[in-house]
Amino acid sequence: MSQSQREPIAVIGTGYVGLVTAAGFAELGNEVWCVDIDASKIDLLNRGEIPIYEPGLAESIAANRERLHFSTELGPALEHARLLFVAVGTPPTYSGDADLSAVHAVVDAMPASDRHALVMKSTVPVGTGDSIKRAFATRGKDGFRYVSCPEFLKEGSALADFRHPDRVVVGDDGDWAGQAVVDLYAPLGAPLVRTDIRSAEMVKLASNAFLATKISFINEIANVCEETGADVEEVARGMGLDARIGEKFLRPGIGYGGSCFPKDVSALKLLAGNSGYHFQLLNAVIEVNELQKRRVIRKLQKHLGTLVGKRVALLGLAFKANTDDMREASSLVLASRLQGEGALVSAYDPLAETEARKLMTGVDFADSALGALEQADAVVLVTEWAEFKELDWKAAAERMAGTVVIDGRNHLDAGELAAAGFTYEGVGRGT
Repeated sequence: MSQSQREPIAVIGTGYVGLVTAAGFAELGNEVWCVDIDASKIDLLNRGEIPIYEPGLAESIAANRERLHFSTELGPALEHARLLFVAVGTPPTYSGDADLSAVHAVVDAMPASDRHALVMKSTVPVGTGDSIKRAFATRGKDGFRYVSCPEFLKEGSALADFRHPDRVVVGDDGDWAGQAVVDLYAPLGAPLVRTDIRSAEMVKLASNAFLATKISFINEIANVCEETGADVEEVARGMGLDARIGEKFLRPGIGYGGSCFPKDVSALKLLAGNSGYHFQLLNAVIEVNELQKRRVIRKLQKHLGTLVGKRVALLGLAFKANTDDMREASSLVLASRLQGEGALVSAYDPLAETEARKLMTGVDFADSALGALEQADAVVLVTEWAEFKELDWKAAAERMAGTVVIDGRNHLDAGELAAAGFTYEGVGRGT
């Protein structure tokens, strides 16, 4: 199918997933009608400004601007497109279940139609497709089709993930809508998993739960390495060469965060519990992840004694590098625990300060890494930004009051830091 023949689509929701999906399909030659209820966000997009940071996204949207249409109105999207990709937020509620109010608002807004389909990109509990189809049926909208097409985009490399997916998962009832989604993704040449709706919904939750389990496992191994004198970096290297295990997600640290792993692991645990099954393994995965963040406090106390009145600098605030996303970021827990222990907290992040200021109080934000280290008794590397690896640590030593560096991502050169006079401690690497 040539670019000129590709059918128009709609994307409802212009967050990370929605904007990357829209940009990706625009690159492939689709006209894309983007809809969001946030008028200020739509105004920004119509002015050519991108409300989130994702490498390459602004450039992609600018290059394909003539195929991208942004509106708060659903009408034009329904008029031009038959496939409506749903990419709205499904944040956790206080109970830990997914908040599907935005999804239900989209369903409620749909007219009766036999030529449209909802294509669910948002991460939803297994059974959501069935409940949406029931809702359509009870409202005389039986003709509206439904497809589950979960996203597997990683923040910081989301456009590359769209262009070169590991797999495309399409869950449908074997009708025109599922085939239309398969055809849309065909130019990407990815392995296709075409299955039933419930299984497609489970693929997403199970994938993220497994990756989170892998992270918690290597963090447990790192903690045992600290007790036994082994080096977790060497252990992970030896493990990762086994094709059954693989090297990815064997990076020890201070725990996972972000908008997906914490939410999806809890959602799968609750889904099992609501079905009467106790998912014991995921309880441990969650507990290890929480404790991992708090181990940093104990490491600081080991070197500094009481933290009352001590200044601790946090390098990096976002949950990972190359994003400004602060959702479930480890820095939030660290800053709060440090303040609870009486420490003064300074911090620097090259991108996430604006978002961090909305979520953190009492933190001294600096405009550079060296600025954050001024008179600090200790520094904790929280986010693996490339600029921290290149920092002039000799200059840092002159600015700091103390010498303790806790490398929460095993990102720094331990030898270089030791040569600069620092007491270095990583995760699972010893002192």
